[in-house]
Amino acid sequence: MAKIELKLAHSYKPNPQVDADYALQPLDMTFDDGGAYALLGPSGCGKSTMLNVISGLVEPSEGHVLFDGQDVTGLTPQARNIAQVFQFPVIYDTMTVGQNLAFPLRNRGVEKSLITERVNVISEMLGLSSQLDQRAEGLSADAKQKISLGRGLVRDDVSAILFDEPLTVIDPHLKWQLRRKLKEIHHELKLTLIYVTHDQIEALTFADRVVVMSHGKAVQVGTPQELFELPAHTFVGHFIGSPGMNFLPIVVHDSTRIDVLGQTLQWHDTQSKTHATLPAGELTLGIRPEYLSITKQGASNTLSVQIKKIQDLGTYFLVGATIGSHHLKLRLAVDEVLPEVGQTVGLNVINSRTCFYKNEVLVA
Repeated sequence: MAKIELKLAHSYKPNPQVDADYALQPLDMTFDDGGAYALLGPSGCGKSTMLNVISGLVEPSEGHVLFDGQDVTGLTPQARNIAQVFQFPVIYDTMTVGQNLAFPLRNRGVEKSLITERVNVISEMLGLSSQLDQRAEGLSADAKQKISLGRGLVRDDVSAILFDEPLTVIDPHLKWQLRRKLKEIHHELKLTLIYVTHDQIEALTFADRVVVMSHGKAVQVGTPQELFELPAHTFVGHFIGSPGMNFLPIVVHDSTRIDVLGQTLQWHDTQSKTHATLPAGELTLGIRPEYLSITKQGASNTLSVQIKKIQDLGTYFLVGATIGSHHLKLRLAVDEVLPEVGQTVGLNVINSRTCFYKNEVLVA
């Protein structure tokens, strides 16, 4: 396995002038040896470009790629000793499952006894042991993708294993099984894994650290908990969570008073050290639906909102509310007292989980 460092930028245009010209904006990032990472973001944000730069399929237009401190920018994927698993299965239909798994090792001249041992280990991990003698041609799409995953995992000498949305073709009810398998394999084999996805559930359940990307920029790198509790950028707050974070424009007057869309809220400095040091002026308040609570109207830190919609989602209620033209969403437990549609209620938006942003960046 290898420690991977990226100090680069990449543009598919010959003379990039502005940020929009870059597929990858200038970045300085490190993937630690043995870490499990996810590159998460919407389509076109640059995550596959970053993966292809790491693998050697794309050479960056600026900067360098380092593996364990060695510059590998001009090296091929083979020279970098990379294994890559793609969105669609890459296997040989005329071979058996066992032959497919063994192929990367046979191609490198590994001893037959070691090949058999390694194939048995990986097939057991992926639940393919009973299918080793079957031809791949007639297998289901998820079984074929398991083989493709196994071909990436079977070598234990690779610098890193890169996954480019490998579960796209898998039925939804099987995805969680493969994510769990990959997590178990990572803990057991201590591989360096980098996983590209636009699905936040895949990213947050697979990776130890997630790189959230937008418009070619790595907006935040953190653990799933860090991304959820303290989004460093409003994009992260919006993108992570279901539904995402609520945002409201506010004006800060001093350490105890803010205006929210014409309503004045008070707090005490003791409530939060962060709140006590907010800069005066226009900011954005962010709070997740899970951390909003309905309370009595008229309290000093309570916002008056009107209930517009209530959805019963089985394990919780999703409540929609408005203040002026702005919409808010709350998640209420099934045992909480529900408001009525059309009712005006008090909403506690100031607590230890409230975040504040200036120019879309978290106020430290």
